[in-house]
Amino acid sequence: MATQTSPQFLRYDLGAIGSESVIEVTLTNAANVLLMDSANFTSYQNGQAYRYYGGYVRTSPYKIRPPHQAHWHVAIDLGGAAGTVRASVRVIRGNDA
Repeated sequence: MATQTSPQFLRYDLGAIGSESVIEVTLTNAANVLLMDSANFTSYQNGQAYRYYGGYVRTSPYKIRPPHQAHWHVAIDLGGAAGTVRASVRVIRGNDA
């Protein structure tokens, strides 16, 4: 379930997962999908420089694989554009990925 942390983005806390898993994001509209580890997510929240995997997604569902084991977060935002987006995120683990 998403947590609305501000009017600007949706947040999904995925916990500790690694490259054996795939993250599947389903969107109602095009949006930025940002996969970040905990340190980068904190920087993102604080308006500081951050690194992420993903980008602007136009087609859904979108699948992305974490590059390594870490505590991961997905942020979904419209990049300042007007409108709304609803999303769901699921982790497909191991042999199901």
